[in-house]
Amino acid sequence: MSDIKEQIAELTRGTDEVLPENGLEAKLKEGRPLVVKAGFDPTAPDLHIGHTVLINKMRQFQQLGHDVVFLIGDFTGMIGDPSGKNATRPPLSPEEIKANAETYEKQIFKILDKDKTRVEFNSSWMGDMDAAGLIRLAARHTVARMLERDDFNKRYTGGLPISIHEFLYPLVQGYDSVALHADVELGGTDQKFNLLVGRQLQQDYGQAPQIVMTTPLLEGLDGVQKMSKSLNNYIGITEPPGEMFGKIMSISDKLMWRYFEVLSFRSLDDIAALRKSVDDGMNPRDAKFELGVEIVARFNDIAAAEGAKKEFISRFQQGAMPDEIPELTLQSQDGQLGIAHLLKSAGLVSSTSEAFRMIKQGAVKIDGQRIDDRSLQIDAGSVGVYQVGKRKFSRVSLT
Repeated sequence: MSDIKEQIAELTRGTDEVLPENGLEAKLKEGRPLVVKAGFDPTAPDLHIGHTVLINKMRQFQQLGHDVVFLIGDFTGMIGDPSGKNATRPPLSPEEIKANAETYEKQIFKILDKDKTRVEFNSSWMGDMDAAGLIRLAARHTVARMLERDDFNKRYTGGLPISIHEFLYPLVQGYDSVALHADVELGGTDQKFNLLVGRQLQQDYGQAPQIVMTTPLLEGLDGVQKMSKSLNNYIGITEPPGEMFGKIMSISDKLMWRYFEVLSFRSLDDIAALRKSVDDGMNPRDAKFELGVEIVARFNDIAAAEGAKKEFISRFQQGAMPDEIPELTLQSQDGQLGIAHLLKSAGLVSSTSEAFRMIKQGAVKIDGQRIDDRSLQIDAGSVGVYQVGKRKFSRVSLT
């Protein structure tokens, strides 16, 4: 892909913003490998596919010959990222950070080329910075500018506490760009402020400011809230193939195209052709099969992906699942909803007593799996295809 405009089309697919607007084109015209940085705080041991939106973008740069840096924020992890938080976030212990960082390194190479990826830890330079150096760094930004940040501003005007160490987070993340001489920094839309601090600090240190590329936060299985383990609407990249495939099949047809755009490695032309096939009458479920096989194979292998697809089809009795499934959003009660009440509210049974009877008869399934627990509580944030008998289906999102 030698044409710069083609490169830009591929690199900016699925992005939210590129700042400055023509900056990426100017960088690419320099004709040298760019230093492309993305930072990840090791806040949890497992990544979900929402995290891989950024890693996929790194892969695109890598395939074009650029120098990709996967930065593990072991130092910033001890501060705690305040982005989007309405309360001070507790920092992680060094032991937690070390354990989580080790799992990250194993997981990212399911997407990135291990031999062409630089893995850095920001403690390498921040750990050596003394108190005087940190004060000099803090002198390069003002409290007024910090309070321009939306989450800080809301907490300040709302009378909620902001700890002084939280102001250090954007400064340290910005200084990472100085230490790495970054040409491009990738981050979610919630990281925009921090990424722009990096540009400003690079200028202060006499470097050419980096290009900022933000990607939207991927919607979870419910298609509304961002993917999150706490909301239970996520697909973990270490989940068993069958579970991963089933979750992908549970998403709505509309959300499927969003996932194709930001998660698939297929070309934009291929995705456009697939979408046209669906518009011309192809069953959207077949397109979703292709997405499921691609994603499961990426984190396992093609045999596991095809096996998961076969198992899924078998669970739904070789095509017993209808082409179109009604979609419904229900409200939980105190974060949960009993299975019997859910089935009744979804119109799959006429009463809770009928629901109990159908469960006892083994006629109730969730994502193709038969259930027998009449007291089952479904958590808010979950999405599933609920089936009663052979002909009643509903894709239910519980909020």
